[in-house]
Amino acid sequence: MNFAVGFKPLLGDAHSMDNLEKQLICPICLEMFSKPVVILPCQHNLCRKCANDVFQASNPLWQSRGSTTVSSGGRFRCPSCRHEVVLDRHGVYGLQRNLLVENIIDIYKQESSRPLHSKAEQHLMCEEHEEEKINIYCLSCEVPTCSLCKVFGAHKDCEVAPLPTIYKRQKSELSDGIAMLVAGNDRVQAVITQMEEVCQTIEDNSRRQKQLLNQRFETLCAVLEERKGELLQALAREQEQKLQRVRGLIRQYGDHLEASSKLVESAIQSMEEPQMALYLQQAKELINKVGAMSKVELAGRPEPGYESMEQFAVSVEHVAEMLRTIDFQPGAAGEEEDEEVALDGEEGSAGPEEERPED
Repeated sequence: MNFAVGFKPLLGDAHSMDNLEKQLICPICLEMFSKPVVILPCQHNLCRKCANDVFQASNPLWQSRGSTTVSSGGRFRCPSCRHEVVLDRHGVYGLQRNLLVENIIDIYKQESSRPLHSKAEQHLMCEEHEEEKINIYCLSCEVPTCSLCKVFGAHKDCEVAPLPTIYKRQKSELSDGIAMLVAGNDRVQAVITQMEEVCQTIEDNSRRQKQLLNQRFETLCAVLEERKGELLQALAREQEQKLQRVRGLIRQYGDHLEASSKLVESAIQSMEEPQMALYLQQAKELINKVGAMSKVELAGRPEPGYESMEQFAVSVEHVAEMLRTIDFQPGAAGEEEDEEVALDGEEGSAGPEEERPED
């Protein structure tokens, strides 16, 4: 089915109001901002209710307002630019209201309530029947068409439905898919953040174990230096293998997040299409893509304790004949910690004794 678009004259005032309305759409609920409107540190705006929904989804353990327990602040990411928003103990109620946007909304609602004689609609016209508007949807062919095509034309034997009915149905499907993707993106971002912390923990634990190795080998003679180098290399290889695996997972999750965000952006742009017929021409494909993206299964996360490097702990309490057989002893980590605690206790008890002569 071919269509020709026929546009009626659209004057400046109506066009300006349409453009203004697009700027007043919340990226979460996809409707005009509802007061109070809050402004994020990245200068994007959200309905406070929508901001609270996103915040609660990203921080499920955070105490809600009015709780008897005072909770520390949380964080979430701006749905428009992914900038991380850090909140104080008041949560989203601590965000500054954007009074300017609220005033613009009030003015827009006042102006839009006035009759705009200059405002005209644009209609998609049937190419085969030039005087007929596209007003029905062929369920068999899955394309918009006109009434004459149903009565006399190519769709006379097809099942049809009113265009607004199919428009609302498919728009609702796409909106639900977008909501699922946005929620999924927040979960993916949380996983990425956790794995970044795992990388930092691996590096911290590796650094600590290297320091312990150096402390032990500094007490040995030159014959131990060669062996020390071998053990440090083994530890570094293990560290690199773990970091490569976790960073590979981060890249995989990041690629999925980027692809999903681009699909969300494309879907939101399609949602802004005011013409039902034009929208329906591309809605089905977008719905399929959104559904497929929602079902993508990502690789798993590192198993619990993966960041631990305790297996590289060593003990140097060996006889000289066994020096060249030194190897890592995972169980030695607890002994080293006990030694450190004992040393700290001796240093703490020595302090008062040194101060007594001064008294």
